[in-house]
Amino acid sequence: MVRAVVDTGLRKKSTHYKNKEDAEKEYVLDSSPPQLTLAQKLGLVEPPSSPLTAEEWVKIKQRSIQHGDSIQPCAICREEFALQPQVLLSCSHVFHKACLKAFEKCRGRKCCPMCRKEQYQTRVIHDGARLFKIKCAIRIQASWRGYIVRKWYKNLRRTVPPKDSKLRKQFLEQKVQEISNRLLSSYDINLDEFFSEIDSSIAASRDVFEQLEEIVISEADWEKIQIQAFRQEISDCPICIMPLSPAVQPAGLSPEAETKLSRNISRS
Repeated sequence: MVRAVVDTGLRKKSTHYKNKEDAEKEYVLDSSPPQLTLAQKLGLVEPPSSPLTAEEWVKIKQRSIQHGDSIQPCAICREEFALQPQVLLSCSHVFHKACLKAFEKCRGRKCCPMCRKEQYQTRVIHDGARLFKIKCAIRIQASWRGYIVRKWYKNLRRTVPPKDSKLRKQFLEQKVQEISNRLLSSYDINLDEFFSEIDSSIAASRDVFEQLEEIVISEADWEKIQIQAFRQEISDCPICIMPLSPAVQPAGLSPEAETKLSRNISRS
């Protein structure tokens, strides 16, 4: 039984990533020395030096670290090494791998761009990339810590009042403004209608007061009010809590009102 296989592109291709140790492993580019020419065999030309040992490479790298070659930019392109491949020469100078290759291609022979040494060996290193990663991590940490501190400071300024009198006044004014804005936003009220209702209620109250001012109490009504007051038999003043003088008679009563008042009092 044969089944047709249709490549839909949904399957992910398996990619083999190199380990971190393999990615940062240092190695010598020209590990095997070139074959000797006839002139070198006859001793007419100086033969190339033998390959350097691991201890010698360690010493050369320490010398380069002391000079700070990996910290400084590349001497050929004057740019940072960043994550680009980096090579260390046997003369302890450091360049971009691509820059050194282009320089050798332009010159037509091997020659160090710094010391003009023609016979040298190259070794791939990753010091520049390692320093660049550390620098990037420091920048990321600094920006994140700055963001956290600024956020904490803004929250502190928004919640804790300052000690200075002027700043404290501004802080309280801002808080009152925020509360008033919050109250206005929480209520869905049309201000024009609200003010019109207030104006109508004020006009109605004015009409009521004007009507009360127009009312005139007659003498007969005053007599009835006074008779009703005497019937209550109030002996003390409700304001000052002092006894009222019985000798004082109400002023403004006519003789007929006084006789009516005495009769009503005797009946009661």
